[in-house]
Amino acid sequence: MHDIDPAFTALPLRALADAALSRARELGAEHADVRVERVRTQDLRLRDAVLETAADHSDLGLSVRVVAGGTWGFAAGTDLTTGGAAALAERAVEVARVAAPVNREPVELAPEPSHGDVTWVSSYEIDPFTVPTRDKIGLLADWSRRLLGDARVDHVDAALLQVRENKFYADLNGTVTTQQRVRLHPVVEATGITDTAFDTMRSLAPPAGRGWEFLVGDVHDWDAELARIPELLAEKLAAPSVEAGRYDLVVDPSNLWLTIHESIGHATELDRALGYEAAYAGTSFATPDQLGTLRYGSEIMNVTGDRTAEHGLATIGYDDEGVQSQAFDIISGGVLTGYQLDRRIARLTGAERSNGCAFADSALSTPIQRMANVSLTADPDGPDTEGLIAGVEDGVYVVGDKSWSIDMQRYNFQFTGQRFYRIRNGRLAGQVRDVAYQASTTEFWNSMEAVGGPSTYVLGGAFNCGKGQPGQVAPVSHGCPAAVFRGVNILNTVKEAGQ
Repeated sequence: MHDIDPAFTALPLRALADAALSRARELGAEHADVRVERVRTQDLRLRDAVLETAADHSDLGLSVRVVAGGTWGFAAGTDLTTGGAAALAERAVEVARVAAPVNREPVELAPEPSHGDVTWVSSYEIDPFTVPTRDKIGLLADWSRRLLGDARVDHVDAALLQVRENKFYADLNGTVTTQQRVRLHPVVEATGITDTAFDTMRSLAPPAGRGWEFLVGDVHDWDAELARIPELLAEKLAAPSVEAGRYDLVVDPSNLWLTIHESIGHATELDRALGYEAAYAGTSFATPDQLGTLRYGSEIMNVTGDRTAEHGLATIGYDDEGVQSQAFDIISGGVLTGYQLDRRIARLTGAERSNGCAFADSALSTPIQRMANVSLTADPDGPDTEGLIAGVEDGVYVVGDKSWSIDMQRYNFQFTGQRFYRIRNGRLAGQVRDVAYQASTTEFWNSMEAVGGPSTYVLGGAFNCGKGQPGQVAPVSHGCPAAVFRGVNILNTVKEAGQ
């Protein structure tokens, strides 16, 4: 395990917490917690091997959250002195008292044991912020030049987003956590242009809770992926347009992760299902009265929430309410069996404990219930992707994510992808274009007939899951195997657009 950045631990973290918590206690707060956060982000972007963007940003601040008189209060700032921390506690209590007359639901939090003074660091080998920026730019430029050297590629965009997040948390219950996690997202996208069309082909390497070793080690075979892109792009440009209709689908994890995110991950956030999250992307069809009875999918469908998965983007030791991270069931044998919770929502519904899903994207944001790493379980004895394809007579194989659309209750959706292959008689029969698959959530997941084995399992995800007002973004991963879905509606996107 790496040491936490000494520049962060050199801050007067415990003195700030003591000052804020003591003042909140003096003012009668029933609950108080303090967060000191520093989030460093570096964004590198190249166009045709030429640097266009090199942005390095650090966000540092302090926040105090209280429950006083059964009402939330929150205040945040950048004055990292004990006087500033005490003043924030006073302001947070004052906010709670001003808001109390209009609060119709007294705030109670599910219990959580004290975890003492603990430290947690995510799993990575090389902190990308220790690598010279010129070396990172040089690698992206080299990748770009390799692709530009092929006549089938006209333009190349390459990018690398990196984050190192440090959090210090303390509360009146005696939990004190100091944490550090590193994540990055490399992307290479080639553009091809012919006399009649243009299109793109993007790398499939997912964002990951890893370090620089993801780009230069043996975690992902970048050489092989880059070598394939020109051929894949040329084939895509020459591919025929798909005939709309119903097909069996084999969906690769590079695409299926996003369908999981939108139709399961967001739908099983309990604040959304209860209607507390309604303005930003809606509520959820998977309401609590259906817990234990809703046939979400077929019997082979098992989905977990997991804040402990190694290299997961939502993986953490302790959440932003001092709850120790854990794994839990969401869908078992196709039936809805659980939700994602924070301490407030857990208490509202009578749950014994939160499952650790509170997160704030900076010290200036208040924690809200956010998504765990929500993942579809592989079949321990399941086939590889080739074996899944072999079981399909007439279908489409979907690879890579692209655009998506889903309604406000997470029920009706359509998704496109990076590339699509026709399947005929159990074999791939070349790429097709202009494909989107469309379904309702329960229809789609109940059509799942087979899931692949562990060799097909990939942990995908995104840095930018949005929620809340004011809006916050959160990183989250979704693991899944390849899977077979029967009789899914395929749209021709060109015809749907009236072109």
